[in-house]
Amino acid sequence: MNARQKFDDELVCLSEDLISMGQAANDAIKLAIEALLASDHKLAQQVIDGDEKMDEMERNIEQTCLRLLLKQQPVASDLRKISTAIKMITDIERIGDAAADIAEISQHLTIPPFPEIKDSLIAMADTACEMASSAIQAYVDEDLELAKQTKEKDDIVDDYFLTLRSVIGEKIRTDADIMFAALDYLMIIKYLERVGDHAENICEWVEFYKTGTRKSERMF
Repeated sequence: MNARQKFDDELVCLSEDLISMGQAANDAIKLAIEALLASDHKLAQQVIDGDEKMDEMERNIEQTCLRLLLKQQPVASDLRKISTAIKMITDIERIGDAAADIAEISQHLTIPPFPEIKDSLIAMADTACEMASSAIQAYVDEDLELAKQTKEKDDIVDDYFLTLRSVIGEKIRTDADIMFAALDYLMIIKYLERVGDHAENICEWVEFYKTGTRKSERMF
């Protein structure tokens, strides 16, 4: 096997590692919402404990990227692919952080999601998770159209956020007894909104990888 073929094989392994990390982050969000809906503190703790594994995956992928950069002189497309992976893992790790934060909130919540917000909360989480999954796939498949379609879904997540924020705000206004729980739910939907933003950010890095240009990176 020549050096170039070996390098290409390692790039494939890098993509596989990114898929694994992205799936772990996605699963964490789904489990955090499941724990919230079921008031399952044990499951919530499982999500929190798993955040350390996510950090380890980020470090390992980062080390792989640096090793690939040093191994030989990559061509421009290689450099963009590897530098895109380095940027993406930051967003994926932050999705994992959002899951852990939601799980932590769920552990002290004594009021399940209000009937007025439950269905929309689940739909918002599902859409955000779909975005995260397809954003990673867009990178692996080098699919600009999928990246574009994924970014467009962020408007759906934002609409859910605005609607839920309004409903929760009204609950706070009319029922002071559930004010603190309502504030917690405001935090949860904000974390879900950020998951969508991170997925959109990943798609913009995919665009950079394929075209050499991208919008300004979001700051969190």
